[in-house]
Amino acid sequence: MIGDRALVQIVDAALAEATRKSGAWLVCRPGCSECCMGAFPIGPLDAQRLRLGLRELERDDAPRALRVRQRARDYIARFWSDFPGDPTTGVLEEGEEAEDRFADFADDAACPALDPESGTCDLYAARPMTCRIFGPPMRSGSEAIGVCELCFHGASDEEIAACEVEVDPDNMESALLAELERTTGARGETIVAFALR
Repeated sequence: MIGDRALVQIVDAALAEATRKSGAWLVCRPGCSECCMGAFPIGPLDAQRLRLGLRELERDDAPRALRVRQRARDYIARFWSDFPGDPTTGVLEEGEEAEDRFADFADDAACPALDPESGTCDLYAARPMTCRIFGPPMRSGSEAIGVCELCFHGASDEEIAACEVEVDPDNMESALLAELERTTGARGETIVAFALR
């Protein structure tokens, strides 16, 4: 996980820079959990980081960890029959038809890591890359990554672009994913609930 820790540091530094550049345009804050609603795919590196974060939480705050696990179990029970993948393994199906099925999957469900009382993430330090980079304008290569719809109201495209920061300039995540697959066989995307069950 040394490589993943380095990746997290790089991404967090990029996020800090984008946050600095965004200034008052960025309205993200603890308790705002709009981005914690709906399912999104995560890769094996994210899943591994979440499981490690949950083990650390179990060591530090067992009751809180138990609540996270229970929310993950409840989430899976609620969406088991509609899961656009293999609900036994938690791996999402690939291909255009599977992507279409996933587009409407669990849109109204809160992430199991979200504490419904505080509106904050119980696994914040171990959160997936999607969570780390959502909010301010980020870029991956030539691709711009979406900005939170609650932020940048009234900003022009140029003002938003001026705040963009490259998230992983050396494509470290791809190299780490390839290494993880080579060494453990882990591949395919899942969702947070299945990573935590």
